[in-house]
Amino acid sequence: MADNKDPMIPDGDVNPIDTDYQIGQDNIVVNVGPFGLDIHNRVFAISGLAVIAFVVLTLVFQTQAEPLFTAMRNWLTGNLDWFFISAANIFVIICLGLIVSPLGRVRLGGTEAQPDYSYLGWFSMLFAAGMGIGLMFFGVSEPLSHTLSSFGGVSLGEDGLRTDWAPLGAAAGDAAAAGQLGMAATIFHWGLHPWAIYAVMALGLALFSFNKGLPLTIRSVFYPLLGERVWGWPGHIIDILAVLATLFGLATSLGYGASQATSGLNYLFGVPLGDTTQIVLVVVITAIALVSVLAGLDAGVKRLSEINMILAVLLLVFVILVGPTLLLLTGFFDNLTAYLTFLPELSNPVGREDANFVSGWTAFYWAWWISWSPFVGMFIARVSRGRTVREFLVCVLLIPSTACVLWMSVFGGTAVDLYFTEGYTAIKEAALPLQLFTMLDALPLAEITSFIAIVLVVVFFVTSSDSGSLVIDVIAAGGKVDAPTPQRVFWCTFEGLVAIALILGGGLAALQAMAVSTGLPFTLVLLMASFSTIKGLASEPRN
Repeated sequence: MADNKDPMIPDGDVNPIDTDYQIGQDNIVVNVGPFGLDIHNRVFAISGLAVIAFVVLTLVFQTQAEPLFTAMRNWLTGNLDWFFISAANIFVIICLGLIVSPLGRVRLGGTEAQPDYSYLGWFSMLFAAGMGIGLMFFGVSEPLSHTLSSFGGVSLGEDGLRTDWAPLGAAAGDAAAAGQLGMAATIFHWGLHPWAIYAVMALGLALFSFNKGLPLTIRSVFYPLLGERVWGWPGHIIDILAVLATLFGLATSLGYGASQATSGLNYLFGVPLGDTTQIVLVVVITAIALVSVLAGLDAGVKRLSEINMILAVLLLVFVILVGPTLLLLTGFFDNLTAYLTFLPELSNPVGREDANFVSGWTAFYWAWWISWSPFVGMFIARVSRGRTVREFLVCVLLIPSTACVLWMSVFGGTAVDLYFTEGYTAIKEAALPLQLFTMLDALPLAEITSFIAIVLVVVFFVTSSDSGSLVIDVIAAGGKVDAPTPQRVFWCTFEGLVAIALILGGGLAALQAMAVSTGLPFTLVLLMASFSTIKGLASEPRN
């Protein structure tokens, strides 16, 4: 950071909210020897007990949990896909509108505020926390899956709906067209929409904390709508939902990371597959995350994020150089064009015939991103003080989206080319967590690059767990950003326990079910927060 100045004290002109509420006034402070607690007596208690009860019940009733989680996921994504898609479209429109509007000149932290982090440090933390594990897990598997579904064509069931997973109208028998449609559908899930979801949450948190002088917690964003009631039970409920959404959204990502890392260790070293290995891996990586928690934001998350960014770029460049280089470089622009071409159809919330694709992929993704939004949003807000709204939104929305397009184009494009051009069918037959390593196996230095990929998954796992526990702790401490470290240790530990409980209680289906379940109510919260943020921006002085 530029200095040790309190980030909650604005620089220059702002329009603060006049309230008698003091940060931490409802907290319980307990000191036991060298350890202390400073927790919001309702938010921490209710959310903490709910998480503990969930872990215990899921572990006790493992047999009953799996079918319950599967049915829950299928019902929510199958019946409310239109709602998730519509909400995500609204978030994109809001972000693009603010970029070009006069409100884009508002500076977070006051008219004279300066950025706390360089662009490199800022972007590294943003990217590692926002997408890391997902890109590693789906970078090969999703483009290949959509391309093969489109290439295989569609079939119609008795109800007239497509019974496979092909996006839109598919492209039966045409490899080039199927590749374009497959990449467009993949980029749709990793481009503007998820980053818009993160951006609206982050913008609201940064504005109401750095400019309005309110606690750095989700409830503060609702002050224009709720007034002083935001410090009562309406605010408690908002923060509790945020804690639960963040925790289960993180657990989903940690579950994916454990699954892929286990597959990589099995591929390289013959480590047995199965729940036991995944659980041991979750325990070990959670322990590493605890060390990062104790090191703090600058020494922990920031340093790990920058290391991971360097490794990710090296792996990306390597695949470009040893893969079909010209195809990958031109494919980036072709895929970006395909994404923009198919974007209106892919974002259409009603009248879709590709029901399985919409419910199985898009609805799940949007719910997952929304459940992550308190975590990523608050983390981005904390490291974005000093940026103008326009600069903030362009960087958070457009730059990471472009990076995701590049990543998917390189890894997905290489996998698709290996299958169609080289006849490398092993990549199709491999399980989803193993497809990245199967692709790397067809390239030079496979053992080295696969090991780097495992390291990337592990460090993304650590940074997500560390920064996630930081965010949850701030919410559960009533907005205090300097709460005692043992509280972050508590949340970091329970993130791992929730991931273990979900792995044992139904695997990926359970992970997806809880992400969707907590993402649903928080979608409503985020829609209202967007409206409240616009009201707050309208009252701020502009540069």
